Amino acid sequence: MIMIWLIVILMVGGVLAWISERASIAAPRWVALLSVLVPFALTIYLWQTTSASATSPWLLQLDIPWIPQWGIGFRMALDGLSLLMLLLTFFLGILAVLVSWREIDNRVGFFFFNLLWVLAGIAGVFLTMDLFLFYFFWEVMLIPMYFQIGIWGHANRNYAAYKFFLFTQASGLLMLLAILGLYFIHGRQTGTYTFNYFELLGTSFTPEAARLLMFGFLAAFLVKLPVVPFHSWLPDAHSEAPTAGSVILAGLLLKTGAYGLLRFVIPLFPTAAPDFAPWAMLLGVIGILYGAILAFSQTDLKRLVAYTSVSHMGFVILGVFAFNELALQGVVMQMITHGLSTGALFILAGFLYSRLHTRDIRQMGGFWSVAPKMGVIMLIFVMASLGLPGLGNFIAEFLTLVGAWQANNWLTVFATIGLVLATAYSLRLMQKTFYGENALESHADAHALPDLNLREMLIALPMVAAILWLGLYPQPVLDTAKPSITQQLQAYQEPEAPVVAPVAQNAPVLILPADTLSTHHSTRGGAYVTD
Repeated sequence: MIMIWLIVILMVGGVLAWISERASIAAPRWVALLSVLVPFALTIYLWQTTSASATSPWLLQLDIPWIPQWGIGFRMALDGLSLLMLLLTFFLGILAVLVSWREIDNRVGFFFFNLLWVLAGIAGVFLTMDLFLFYFFWEVMLIPMYFQIGIWGHANRNYAAYKFFLFTQASGLLMLLAILGLYFIHGRQTGTYTFNYFELLGTSFTPEAARLLMFGFLAAFLVKLPVVPFHSWLPDAHSEAPTAGSVILAGLLLKTGAYGLLRFVIPLFPTAAPDFAPWAMLLGVIGILYGAILAFSQTDLKRLVAYTSVSHMGFVILGVFAFNELALQGVVMQMITHGLSTGALFILAGFLYSRLHTRDIRQMGGFWSVAPKMGVIMLIFVMASLGLPGLGNFIAEFLTLVGAWQANNWLTVFATIGLVLATAYSLRLMQKTFYGENALESHADAHALPDLNLREMLIALPMVAAILWLGLYPQPVLDTAKPSITQQLQAYQEPEAPVVAPVAQNAPVLILPADTLSTHHSTRGGAYVTD
């Protein structure tokens, strides 16, 4: 039941935050903070007290019938991958509440209602093992984020909110069609109509059906990731969203797309996914290079950071479709470290905007002398973004590239060029904002740029500690994710060759077809002979 409570606490907390605004404008903030702290504490407790068994990667499982005649139930399960994603969700959720403490001053209760319900939807995506329920939580994320952008965003917020809604809703409907197709195909084969993930894993498909269903899932996940050319909603959404919205978008919503690839596309379609893998890896490399080039050309600070997300998420799809353990370990690390580093950059962009009321980096410069604490924090996360050894992003990208090299040498070479481009846009970001001539001195009414206050330091320092820990000692994260990664790769391991006994001369021979030997619905295998 603890998995249900992780979601219920957020939903109930959101309602209470909305209602409590009638009592005090500060009440919703405290309610929201407590509503995220409790699930975060519970998740840390689960991390410390649960471990995968030798035979199963699942730490917790729950199955409560809901609409049994349709095969729908509250089916939830927790493994190392989902546990890490929940830790990231609640950690960034706490920071999103704190960063909104002073930034949001109108309709405060409704803002925190939407924030907590977005987090609840994300947590549900990471926990549910019923595809009907998965789609429900996938959509729960959508509406509250639409309101966050559309109500509390910047000047062009309506356009950005509509674009975000159309892209994610349309792609989500394609995934719904694929889920229904999977439901009916499995029902016709077995006589049992169910949305149970574990039962659907054993479904057999014709090659055409497998491709169509896989592309339905891919539509939702690649748009949310996002992958070029389905990325155009992201820069607008990031640049117009409030700071907390940008943190949730970059740190968590993008990760639901990566999680969907790992959890659903790879295990459900082990025959169709390898056929798509070269194209997926190519799209990843294009995203790495394209996002980096566009990031370098931006003058809007938040838009610059948004395009770095497009580039970094290219490493995710590159690693996912490399189909080996090193690459998938890199993907998991990239999901976590990108959430921390890019989330921190958006938070710092929000700090600068609250002081300068502009995001134009051409109007910035020379801030190190007046705000050295902010400069040091910015430098750490800029270095993380370009992959400096000792910080978590380096581990993620190194593992991803080593794993991708085993799958495709040339695409890995081009992906590595993205690291050089990352250095270019990261150093440009730092130079334009904190080095050079002090932009404030050129104005007659110039005032000193306030450095980080205590609340802002409490937000920034935990993120610094986390990115350093992941860079210097990533083993606990890799160990936690390993059982889940190993299970997902089992569908792609070639079956062991059977022991063939010598055939006596003139002895009768029985030839068995491949599908009688396969222990999985993969078409790999071969015939053998026996006496």
